[in-house]
Amino acid sequence: MIEYISGKLATLSPTMAVIDNQGIGYCVEISLQTYDALNGKSEAVVYIQRQVNPRDGSEVDYGFATRDERELFRQITSVSGMGAASARMVLSSLSAEELRTAILSEDVNRLKGVKGIGLKTAQRMVLELKDKIIKGEDAGAAVLFKTDSGAAAEEASTALQMLGFSKPNINKAIQAILKQNPGASVEEIIKAALQRL
Repeated sequence: MIEYISGKLATLSPTMAVIDNQGIGYCVEISLQTYDALNGKSEAVVYIQRQVNPRDGSEVDYGFATRDERELFRQITSVSGMGAASARMVLSSLSAEELRTAILSEDVNRLKGVKGIGLKTAQRMVLELKDKIIKGEDAGAAVLFKTDSGAAAEEASTALQMLGFSKPNINKAIQAILKQNPGASVEEIIKAALQRL
């Protein structure tokens, strides 16, 4: 199993990249998120997810600029009725943070806005992925706390947990607050969160 491929970026288009590693060109399918991350670079590292087409047995390698995006791809394809092409469309339409926020806030309309995703599929995504996102190493919180306001967010989160609120609800509230006010202080975050929780 291939974990990642690194090398010279030989070809790049919005849907595909070719990585030249010691004279061998590896062709991988990519999302627009990965295209944006790789655009303008001469060297690249892409994290690989191999998908086998159940109909004809053909194999396709999907490449991602980050492990986080690859993990989201794996989660999306675990939803019943969601294939690799649909997962790539979701990741091309929404950033990792937007996708997690839509699922955690059960924003079915946001998910339905992705081409090829209908109401039932959007509802299934929320139903099947919400717990995975909450339990899965708190990836949303990890991204949240890496921002400039991370220290304030972390301190506010700890304070709110001590008040008895659940961590998933706190993370959701803090994400929404920081989206509106990225430079919020600890006190501002706590006050705003108390109104939401």
